[in-house]
Amino acid sequence: MRALVFEEFGGPLTVRSVPEPRPAPDGVVVQVGASGICRSDWHGWSGHDPDVVLPHVPGHELAGTVAAVGERVRSWSVGDRVTVPFVCACGHCPPCREGAGQVCLDQTQPGFTHWGSLAELVALDAADVNLVALPEGMPFATAAGLGCRFATAFRAVTGVGRVVPGEWVAVHGCGGVGLSAVQVAVAAGARVVAVDVSPGALELAAACGAEHLVDGAGDVPAAVAELTGGGAHVSLDALGAAVTCLNSIRSLRRRGRHVQVGLLPPAVGRPEVPMELVIAGELAVLGSHGMAAADYPAMLSLIEAGRLHPELLVTRRLGLDDAGAALAAVGREPGIAVVTSF
Repeated sequence: MRALVFEEFGGPLTVRSVPEPRPAPDGVVVQVGASGICRSDWHGWSGHDPDVVLPHVPGHELAGTVAAVGERVRSWSVGDRVTVPFVCACGHCPPCREGAGQVCLDQTQPGFTHWGSLAELVALDAADVNLVALPEGMPFATAAGLGCRFATAFRAVTGVGRVVPGEWVAVHGCGGVGLSAVQVAVAAGARVVAVDVSPGALELAAACGAEHLVDGAGDVPAAVAELTGGGAHVSLDALGAAVTCLNSIRSLRRRGRHVQVGLLPPAVGRPEVPMELVIAGELAVLGSHGMAAADYPAMLSLIEAGRLHPELLVTRRLGLDDAGAALAAVGREPGIAVVTSF
């Protein structure tokens, strides 16, 4: 099959022929219809993820058609249209038994623990636990963004941040996760302040419903406090950088909730957390790591009802031959890039 491959961290990304995967007894192989290009893929290529073994095929945001089924799979058949969370849970460990597969103790992640979806075919583990059936008529390009960015934002806003109507939400970083968070927060009835250094990203945030736009190069906490009358109820670092993490926490009002969504691998620098503010303001500092397959129905129902529009976030459709350049340049263009031809 054709796949995007790199053999050294930060090195060339080339498309070449590699062996096709076979399904594990409890897994499937999916013919990839679309695969997003995400900042997490950039982290893996850059050498920030210890699970990545070279040579490697990146890609973890995917949708497609089941092409082969392992002998122990009961719920899925060849031809089914599916997507999958970027965390593939085992289904058996204590977190999985508690319904928290997104923090599974024995998780696998396509594009990190094994070869990913920037290829014609991808193997997925524990299919009966992890696969999600796509609604009829949902294009693969739209569905590809659900497994990481949109689903991650949905749970961060609704499940972890517990946003309620009328609250102020600040979103720091308006890439794929941030724009998704803006859209989800607005649908939840919140008022949103979007923060970014890119005018193009802020324009997209406004199109997703952000009420106020803030230049991330300025005094962000002061701007958010002024616009919201004292600070955000919920603030999300959707980028994953020391400055956005700090700004997010400092943008909160008393008893506010900070949600860390963007990855903060040690290689990009550890943030300073102002614990004196956390204590004095009784702030909550929370982490959010994807969303388990069992939690997808609520999100999918809102998409089908027309209250959420993940398709609006897909701004570029690429061929596999263009994926390497797009991955290396993640963050330089606003919106979501999706590979739709292989």
